[in-house]
Amino acid sequence: MEEGREEENLDIKVERTRSFEYGTNTEVITTLSRYGSDDEFKQPLLRKRTNQTSQLAIVGANVSPIESLDYEIMENELLKEDWRSMKNFEIFQYIFFKWTMALLIGLCTGLIGFCNNIGVENIAGFKFLQTINYVRQEKYVNGFTYFAGCNLLLATVTAALCAYIAPAAAGSGIPEVKAYLNGVDAHSILAPSTLFVKIIGSILGVAAGFVVGKEGPMVHTGACIASLLGQGGSRKYHLTWKWLTYFKNDRDRRDLITCGAAAGVAAAFRAPVGGVLFALEEVASWWRSALLWRTFFTTAVVAVVLRSLIDFCRHGNCGLFGEGGLIMFDVNHATTKWSALDLVTLAILGVIGGVLGSLYNYLVDKVLRTYNIINKKGPMFKVLLVITISLLTSCCSYGLPWFAPCTPCPPESGNECPSIGRSGNYKNFNCQDGHYNDLASLMFTTNDDAIRNLFNSNSKNDFHLSTLYAFFGAMYCLGIITYGIAIPSGLFIPVILAGASYGRLIGTLTGQFCNLDAGLFAILGAASFLGGTMRMTVSLCVILLELTNDLLMLPLVMIVLLISKSVADNFNEGVYDQIVKMKGLPFMEIHAEPYMRHLAANDVVTGPLVSFSSVERVGIIIHALRATGHNGFPIIDEPPFTDAPELCGLALRSHLLVLLKAKKFTKQQDLMRSDIKKSFKAIDFAKSGSGKGIKIEDLIIKDEEMNMYVDLHPITNTSPYTVVETMSLAKVAVLFRDLGLRHLCVVPKTPGRPPIVGVLTRHDFTPEHVLGLYPHLKVHK
Repeated sequence: MEEGREEENLDIKVERTRSFEYGTNTEVITTLSRYGSDDEFKQPLLRKRTNQTSQLAIVGANVSPIESLDYEIMENELLKEDWRSMKNFEIFQYIFFKWTMALLIGLCTGLIGFCNNIGVENIAGFKFLQTINYVRQEKYVNGFTYFAGCNLLLATVTAALCAYIAPAAAGSGIPEVKAYLNGVDAHSILAPSTLFVKIIGSILGVAAGFVVGKEGPMVHTGACIASLLGQGGSRKYHLTWKWLTYFKNDRDRRDLITCGAAAGVAAAFRAPVGGVLFALEEVASWWRSALLWRTFFTTAVVAVVLRSLIDFCRHGNCGLFGEGGLIMFDVNHATTKWSALDLVTLAILGVIGGVLGSLYNYLVDKVLRTYNIINKKGPMFKVLLVITISLLTSCCSYGLPWFAPCTPCPPESGNECPSIGRSGNYKNFNCQDGHYNDLASLMFTTNDDAIRNLFNSNSKNDFHLSTLYAFFGAMYCLGIITYGIAIPSGLFIPVILAGASYGRLIGTLTGQFCNLDAGLFAILGAASFLGGTMRMTVSLCVILLELTNDLLMLPLVMIVLLISKSVADNFNEGVYDQIVKMKGLPFMEIHAEPYMRHLAANDVVTGPLVSFSSVERVGIIIHALRATGHNGFPIIDEPPFTDAPELCGLALRSHLLVLLKAKKFTKQQDLMRSDIKKSFKAIDFAKSGSGKGIKIEDLIIKDEEMNMYVDLHPITNTSPYTVVETMSLAKVAVLFRDLGLRHLCVVPKTPGRPPIVGVLTRHDFTPEHVLGLYPHLKVHK
């Protein structure tokens, strides 16, 4: 009988103001809310999946529940008390730890980036050396068996790690990091297991000969390192450091992960400034000057670490690492002069890059959708798909050079031709002494050495036109079909390889009437293809300059990037933006959609609103927490505490659970501010590490306690962001995104009504939700 009265009271509480469900797309729910409709909702790449509230997305190569992050500071009474009691030393300590974390992120990321290069170069190097020995002994079948077998073993191990241990480690990781910094979180995005598999899988995957890069995975790796350090380690794996558990909110962790992403680019390309600009232009949704300083400091630490370790390796202390262009391609052009005719050729190159880049993005989209059908069948099918692509890649890498003619070594090459047992431009492969196989110099080597060979400007006729045609076709196609399989894979290197090949091809064709050499055309071709696929300009320009150490080509790179991006934007979006949408990650763009101008905030307020009194009965709170997955609840001050109902603020689900677990209850509806302040500190309500917070199932509430009351004033954010219900939805969306909000309260315009109309969340701004309510607005899209 008592339980029936509790449900009746809850229903009254729900109906007393205009209803709105605001947990959508921000809470971790794998089933329909009891207030949701039964209509089937199809997410991108989530076909036939009942998911009305958009709380599932593809993270890596696996479907995962997602939630929003709390970037807003919860200014409740406990936090204000903590601020008032904070001493100058504690403020200094907080700032000092921020810079210390930036230092640690730079050190760790730089060290891992260095180990990544050592691992790839030694594993792949020994594989190529042994295969070449078989070829020189005319044991061609043994050579292919050994080569394909090594690739298959490395690929299978990588695929098994990604399929069974950390599916979130598959792919580039940049779309997931970009979504996280926009406010979307999934438990597996930055987990320690993801970090481990990302590091090992990236080394093995690149060494296995796949047409992938380690640059994208390094961005994800840097973000994982920052997250792990920011939360003080991992209790799950018994790796915790109490002195690091200083950043207990999403706002500080967002800054650390931004530093980690920038450090990843700096470690991959040894481009510290490019890393900062990449974080600013591509992955970060929120920026300020203080973050710029710490990010620059982090990438500077990475550059120093890499320089020190590379100098150590130049004395032969790192096996096969250190002789090739493995981190920096270091291509210098003595003179970079151009004429008006050269600029016309560059414009054509930019147009080609834009067209090929947009086509590349389109084909990647189709391939990812096809692979999703295979991946849904289970981990074993993911591994089989990787094995298939590995065998195909091995056949191309080993087989295509046999169709290329042998070329006599240039007289000026000296001892560099042919290059046997080391990296270089002239691979002997199956040719007699004094000759080299130009296609083997590109196909039968590491991706880094292939780029270095294409960028080389010392010799103009090293590669036949047929070789460049074949290599471009192979890299373009293999890059498309390889991205999306269950291995850590970056897009930078495949795009650079394909772009550099057609750039050098155009440079060779126009060599008679152009002042620019073929090596410079290869760099500009890579720039055009990067601009056509990724749609970045400033960061790519600086990365290429730092990558090649050639400042004189700055104007040329700028022209090519601007043209290729402008052309490609007419066809589709950048590859990372495209993948974010395909994965179903609810990313909020910097601008509002045009159709939002026709709506007001209250037009998208739907579903029942669940609110609490400032001193609420325990049973009502427990029932609401069990019945919904909402993260935030409006708190209403009502008589006898106020003359009329008024909005007190917003309380988070996690804070309610902490308060309920402490059982600070009263039998009467009394205020308990002083007792709660004595029992708690702000740190007690700080966000724990991934998946470690209190859950409703952890609470043990007795029957007699269900009828008791709890004072919610101390944990209520008394200054939540609010908008009037008549505000344009377009303005509301921009405000929501720029402030990094999770909840935005909508209040009535006229007096005499309930104090709150509803609460807007990320889901309410998604096209699926808005256009689902107003289908006629699709014409304004």
